Formats: sequence, C-alpha cells, structure tokens
Amino acid sequence: MENKDLNKVIKSSPVVIHKGRYAYLKSKEKGLNDHFLISQDKDEITIVTEEGNLHSLRYEEEVKWFKLFEFKVSMPFLAPGFLAKITETVADKGLNILIVSTFSKDYALIKEENFKTAMEALETVGFKIEVEK
Repeated sequence: MENKDLNKVIKSSPVVIHKGRYAYLKSKEKGLNDHFLISQDKDEITIVTEEGNLHSLRYEEEVKWFKLFEFKVSMPFLAPGFLAKITETVADKGLNILIVSTFSKDYALIKEENFKTAMEALETVGFKIEVEK
C-alpha cells in the first residue's frame, strides 16, 4: 500500500479514547466476566479491566493506569502498515504502547500520564480523536 493510501485509511479511521482507567493484570482465576479483555495461554491469564472491577478480582501482578484508545479501522485487513504507523508515532515520543486487535478494531493501552502526548502525536499524523464523555 502506498503511503498516500495509508494516509487515507488513517484519516478515515476514527479513534475513541474511552472514559475510565484500565489496569493490565495477570491472574489464575477462570470464569471471569465484565472485563475489556481476558487472554489465556498455557502460562497465564491476562485481564484488562476498568478500575471499578478490581475489587472483585484476585490477581498476582498489576500495571496501572492506562487509557484505552479504540481505532475503528475503516478498511480492516486492507491497510498494511496501519498498526506500524500507530506504534511508530507513539514510540517517536518515547512512549510504550500495548496493542490488542479484534476482528475489525485495534486497541491501544497507553499509560494515563502519557495519553495526551500520544493523542496529540496521533492527531499530527491524521487520526481524528474523540474523547468519550
């Protein structure tokens, strides 16, 4: 995909920053509900959940607090370089990012204290950012 085509995809892919704060957790607890993400492999269970759900969980490790950026990809599977552009843009600001992809959307978890810097950087490359209220 040419750079101009990627820029077109970026400009037509809205980003929503969800209200609330999220935690990245490691747990051994099974049968969990009401969380943004639960990922399980043979070694661990990883949970990404809103702050309000922490009281109901048992977990071993935690990394707090993140803002959740939702990238509503206008052309899923047809935008090579889309995630690379997101991660490169954030990395160029010296920030780390955690990426989660679903069938038609991509999500980024960015540390709460860095979300404004990340948001401004993403806007400079053409993403239209909306902060959820």
